[in-house]
Amino acid sequence: MSKKKIGILTSGGDCPGLNAIIRAVVKYANLRQWEIYGIPRGTDGFIDVVKGKLQVEDLRLQPHGYDVPGVLQGLDVLQFMSGSVLGSLSRGNPAEESVTQDILEGYKRFGLDALIAIGGDGSLDIIYDLAKKGGWNLVVIPKTIDNDVAFTERSVGFDTARNTVTQALYDLTFTAASHERIMVVQVMGRDAGHLALHAGIAGGADCILIPELTPKLTDATIEGICQYITKLRRDRRKFALVVIAEGVHGLDNKKDAYIAETLADLIKDYSHRLSNGNNQELDTIDTRATVLGHLQRCGVPSSFDRILATVFGIKALDLIEQECYNRLVVWQNGSVESKSLEQIMPMIKWCHQENTCPAPVDPEGFMVRTALSLGIYLGESHYHPHTINLVDTE
Repeated sequence: MSKKKIGILTSGGDCPGLNAIIRAVVKYANLRQWEIYGIPRGTDGFIDVVKGKLQVEDLRLQPHGYDVPGVLQGLDVLQFMSGSVLGSLSRGNPAEESVTQDILEGYKRFGLDALIAIGGDGSLDIIYDLAKKGGWNLVVIPKTIDNDVAFTERSVGFDTARNTVTQALYDLTFTAASHERIMVVQVMGRDAGHLALHAGIAGGADCILIPELTPKLTDATIEGICQYITKLRRDRRKFALVVIAEGVHGLDNKKDAYIAETLADLIKDYSHRLSNGNNQELDTIDTRATVLGHLQRCGVPSSFDRILATVFGIKALDLIEQECYNRLVVWQNGSVESKSLEQIMPMIKWCHQENTCPAPVDPEGFMVRTALSLGIYLGESHYHPHTINLVDTE
C-alpha cells in the first residue's frame, strides 16, 4: 500500500456533520499512514498558499489535532461539533481566470494524490470544472440540509436539520394553541421541499407548501388553506401550523425572502374579507410568521448524520486506495455506493442552467402520499378532500 497525500475541504453552506466527516477521514488515513491536509475556506485555501498567507506543512491534520486542553485532553469532540473546523466557501464560480489559475497552482504546491471535496450540488459543479482543468483526482461527499444532491437518497446534514425543524414546530404548537393563532413557519430547502415535507409530517403540520407541488402562491391555494382552517375551528381546534418551503414563490411568481410573512398576511386578509362578519371562525383568525433561518444549519449532529458522515468519509478513502477517482459517494438502499461524476455531471449542469432542482420531491412519491393520508393540505394540486364553504349561507 503506497503512502498517499490527501487534501480535504468543505464548500458551500455549512451543516451538521461536516466535522464528523473530517474526523473519520483523518482517523482512517492515520491507520494507513497517509497524510491528510485540511484546505481552509474551501478552494480559497489554495489561493492563500500561492499568496504566501498559509504554508502547506502547517495544514496537515493530525489524529489528535483538535484536543481540548487540561483535564479533558484527548477528548474527541469533532463528531459532536456543527459547522466546519476548516471553514467553508459559499459563493459562485471564480470570476476571473487569474483566480482559477491561483487555485490550480495552489493545488500543485500541495502535491496531492487526491482531493476529497465535501459540498452540495452547487459546489460539485464548481469543483468538478476545476478538477477537470487541473487534472485532479477527485472524490466528492454530498452534504446539504436541502437533501437535493442527485443520485443520493441522503446528504450529510439533512437529518439533523429535519430534527431541528421538527422540534421548532413542536414548540410553536403550544404558543399557537395558547393564543388560538395560525403559525406560518418558513423552512429552508432552496428549490426543494424535502426538509419542509419531512419535518412538517413529523412536527404535526396542518398545511405544507413545497415548490414541487405549489411553485407559487395562488388565490386558490389561500382559499384552500382558509377552508382547512375553518374546518379545524368548527372541530373545536382553534389553531393551526402552516409550513412553507422557502422555494415557493409569491403571487407575482417572484422569489420572496420572507414568504412566510407574505403568506400569513394573505391568510389573514383573505379570511377576514370573505367572512363579511358571517363566519366567526374566519373573522377571528390571527396569524403569525416565523422564519427559522440559519438555526436550521446548527445543532449537534444527529446519530444518523454522524454515522452517515463517518461511512461517507471511509468510503471516500477506500475509493482513493483503489485509485477509483472522479466519484460521488452516495447513500442508496441503506448502503454506501459511488457514482461516476462523468456520468452524472451533464444532468446536474443542465439542471443548473435551467434553474431546476436536481433532486426534487417526487409529487407521487411515498412521502407525499403519507402527508395526504394524514389529511395534510398540500396545495391546490393535491386538494384536501374535506372542503367546506368559506362563508355560511344560512
